Amino acid sequence: MDKQHGQMNAPDPGTNFPAAYPQYPPAAFQGPPGHTGYPGPQAPYPGTQAGYPGPYANYSVPPHGYSGAGPVGFPVQHQPVYNQQGGPAGTPWMPAPPPPSDCPPGLEYLTQIDQVLIHQQVELLEVLTGFETNNKYEIKNSLGQRIYFAVEDTDCCTRNCCGPNRPFTMRILDLMGREVITLERPLRCTSCCCPCCLQEIEICAPPGVPVGYVSQNWHPCLPVFTVQNERREDILKISGPCVVCSCCADVDFEIKSLDEKNVVGKISKQWTGFVREAFTDADNFGIQFPLDLDVKMKAVMIGTCFLIDFMFFERSGGQEERAGVW
Repeated sequence: MDKQHGQMNAPDPGTNFPAAYPQYPPAAFQGPPGHTGYPGPQAPYPGTQAGYPGPYANYSVPPHGYSGAGPVGFPVQHQPVYNQQGGPAGTPWMPAPPPPSDCPPGLEYLTQIDQVLIHQQVELLEVLTGFETNNKYEIKNSLGQRIYFAVEDTDCCTRNCCGPNRPFTMRILDLMGREVITLERPLRCTSCCCPCCLQEIEICAPPGVPVGYVSQNWHPCLPVFTVQNERREDILKISGPCVVCSCCADVDFEIKSLDEKNVVGKISKQWTGFVREAFTDADNFGIQFPLDLDVKMKAVMIGTCFLIDFMFFERSGGQEERAGVW
């Protein structure tokens, strides 16, 4: 009689089970969507209370666009949908390697690569109307796995009044949507006749902590830049061709040692075809650097690529060709 009474007064699925209750939910409980059932009693994890706490009546619904966690050990992760940033869903992400002890958070992805691909997304509104929108970029490794997603944060008036010469803030996000790198380009003169106020960009990782700077050097014919560390000490030089024109060929900006005797890498603006080059300003870039280069300097190379894009290639069609000469 007592056993029957105990069965009749068993807890409902929406309540917590007492400590004496078996350590797994009854077979009638189906769990959240996609749940395949518990295989049997499991030992509690260290530091947690014994047994499963039981299901809850107001089980929270996953957010919109959540793709769910993959199976244990699955090597490639997928990005949640960025509703605000506009990051596309379903593109594979590079698995995060163990971060070194002296590596800024979020830059551990750069420790094991010597090449980065940057693809600017085509903005349909900008193509159809010419109305300048915030730029968005995918940053990938050589295997096509996404490392970061970059989005420009500039107001409408600045974008459409200043065009490619505009100051901007570029926010670079990891697969969790966390901002790991921030790029700040102040408003500067674009004429080589004014050497007192040349182009510059600051790279912070994490946001608010500078890791390097890229400054334009005055030169009558060539695009030349100096790469500096967080203490404003010169580390590398970058130089491009006299005529920065991307007609039917890649445009290479060489990364050189400080004495300019050795080429250690390059930033390449890749030719994307007549249609895309003529009607959009969406560009593709490739960055090559030494594998053992300081991870902070690798982040600075990414920032340099965005500065070069805005200075020389953030135009479409004939505008870019007319601006091809320094």
